[in-house]
Amino acid sequence: MQALNRHIHPGWLIIAPLLLMVVALYLGPILNILWLSVTDPEPGFGNYAKLTEGDALIRIVWTTVRICIITTVFSVIFGYSIAYAMVHCHQRQKTYMLTLLLVSFWISILVRTFAWLMLLGRKGLVNVTLEDIGLVAEPIAFMRNELGVLIGMVHYMIPYAVLPLLVSMQSIDQRVMDASRNLGASGSQTFWRVYLPMTMPGLVASTLLVFILSLGFYVTPAVLGGGKVLMVAEYISVQLLVTLKWGTAAMLAAIMLFGVLAMLWIMSRFMKLSTVFGGAAR
Repeated sequence: MQALNRHIHPGWLIIAPLLLMVVALYLGPILNILWLSVTDPEPGFGNYAKLTEGDALIRIVWTTVRICIITTVFSVIFGYSIAYAMVHCHQRQKTYMLTLLLVSFWISILVRTFAWLMLLGRKGLVNVTLEDIGLVAEPIAFMRNELGVLIGMVHYMIPYAVLPLLVSMQSIDQRVMDASRNLGASGSQTFWRVYLPMTMPGLVASTLLVFILSLGFYVTPAVLGGGKVLMVAEYISVQLLVTLKWGTAAMLAAIMLFGVLAMLWIMSRFMKLSTVFGGAAR
């Protein structure tokens, strides 16, 4: 027992029940999904072989990846601009902006999606306004295509992109920027060569967060896509609730999991993930 105490800190004994509960409630369902993917409807890798047997599943996966990449790019660009403005504005304005940012988290994704449904419809406010001022002769097809899905997803993801960037920017010592200018660098040179590299951990964290969350989008593509933009999450729902092909659904969920883990592993080859998620760089 004394030898065990020398190697194991007593604090681990306190949190051991919580760790076991996390393993049971979190790791257990994941292992169950992986098991279903290779056992339902029969043992083997038949579910994974479906990816090579037809174009339908590949097309759904590619549509999901493409939409998530585009959503991530625009969300991070807008999020970076908003975070930059918040860091460099007066404290009172920053408080207002932060309040609006936090309020957006309290609005249901379903409410946001139906709001865009009203705005972007053929008789919605956007099309009516564009027709009234003479910019378009007929309504623009925002709905039932990828454009409407992207608008809704980017709108929802921007706050998630802002927060990691805001934390990263607030940790930068402003004296470094002043030193760069004192050494003769212009404003643009200071931004591209000093400021942007220093915010790279926040930029990477924001990109990972938005992309991973975008992979699981269900409501927005289902409503704004109108059934014509099928993403993996919606297809998994169909397999579970309509066709009852649990093995196929588990296989797609496993592919999403492996994809995220692979992306994190590749990222770890180039930078410390502990730094990306707020840890100290060593």
